[in-house]
Amino acid sequence: MAHSSGSHHPYPRSARVNEILREVISDVLVRIADVDERLGFLTVTGVDTTPDMRQAMVFFDSLSDVAHAALEEHRSQVQASVNAQTRLKRTPKLSFMADPAVASGSAVEEILRRHGNDDE
Repeated sequence: MAHSSGSHHPYPRSARVNEILREVISDVLVRIADVDERLGFLTVTGVDTTPDMRQAMVFFDSLSDVAHAALEEHRSQVQASVNAQTRLKRTPKLSFMADPAVASGSAVEEILRRHGNDDE
């Protein structure tokens, strides 16, 4: 039986892969945070995988130097979980950074807060 690609999925494969990776990485980080408190308050806001699936940038709501170091220490464990829980041909190499959209949003909120105070 012929299978038309994408006909039963409302968005592209890369978006599905990014969402699956976000969920798997979030779950494994919750488990790791039980033993490493440096990761206790991190929230994965998104994942952006390169088209060749070799690299994936994992974005967090914020990322202190301490939390970033902890993520680097646990990278192989996170990647092993991604490999075990997904059916990807290749597990992308994970990189970690603070989500620039969250930082921009915080900056805009601060500007609006300051501007709102000027009116009083």
